[in-house]
Amino acid sequence: MFAARETLRNSENQVLLDGVTAYMNVMRDTAILGVRRSNVEVLEEQLRQVRDRFNVGEVTRTDVAQSEAQLAAGRTQLLTAESNLTTTRANYRRIIGNDPVSLAPGSPVDRFLPATLATSINTGLIENPNVTAAMYGIDVSYLQVKINEGALFPTVTLQGSVQQAWDSTLQLPRSFNASATAQVVVPIYQGGAEYALIRQSKESLAQQRLNLDLVRDQTRATIAQAWGQLIAGRSQVASAQAQVTASEIALNGVREEARVGQRTTLDVLNAQQALVNARSSLVVAQRDRVVASYAVLSAIGKLSAQSLKLKAEIYDARQHYEQVQGKLWGTQTPDGR
Repeated sequence: MFAARETLRNSENQVLLDGVTAYMNVMRDTAILGVRRSNVEVLEEQLRQVRDRFNVGEVTRTDVAQSEAQLAAGRTQLLTAESNLTTTRANYRRIIGNDPVSLAPGSPVDRFLPATLATSINTGLIENPNVTAAMYGIDVSYLQVKINEGALFPTVTLQGSVQQAWDSTLQLPRSFNASATAQVVVPIYQGGAEYALIRQSKESLAQQRLNLDLVRDQTRATIAQAWGQLIAGRSQVASAQAQVTASEIALNGVREEARVGQRTTLDVLNAQQALVNARSSLVVAQRDRVVASYAVLSAIGKLSAQSLKLKAEIYDARQHYEQVQGKLWGTQTPDGR
């Protein structure tokens, strides 16, 4: 029962993480689509200006071809972004249950996380539902060993009876009988099945202990990986923001230099593409930053509606168990179905 509750808690953990991932994927692909669409608009304007300059003899046919090629590549990227967004929206519908509409920007959950990696690992080795379920599995296997060992113990059977009768005849108007018997059965040898079953259950107990060690190692590795992604995500966001700022300054400078003939059309196109790539990298880094914080919370076993203080009805497995405990008849569930 307790292991099943931990399995339920792990399912809640995974569902919430999947929901956050789907949410942030839609936010990411929506933002990238906006970047790609804006890029196409800029490239279209760039191509129009290059054609005007070509008509008056300021640039060559090569400059026009370069602008046309960059615009075609930008439109391809736009179509790819639209396709990616369609896929992520469908996945969002599958996980969340409805279509994404007016999504608010996501934010990390650092306030719920331990301060250090060591603290996170210690917390996860205690509260991760996979670990606690494995611990309950050891308890079950240990009890099974004791149950199987009970087959070697003596069995004592006590039986008693009392009988009283009345007769209408005068010879024996009343009779009273009482008896008691005791039987002790001591198993000596019954083919060795009991001993084999005990050995089997002990091996299962040892297997459960090894499984606990394995689950703990997996949990430790998962926490370390998620923590590393979180730290890297923080740095990547800062770097991407600096990259966007620098790329914007560079693009403005290249455009000004191109007006006075110090830069070519290709230089402008390359600077524009660098800015688009920087903005896309920033969007991806922001998404990864948020998802990584939830991944750490999930790895330590604290990603739940209750810990996040969500405005949702909290399912209480203990209360449900108490509602059906000892219910001998009836087909309705506690919620009336």
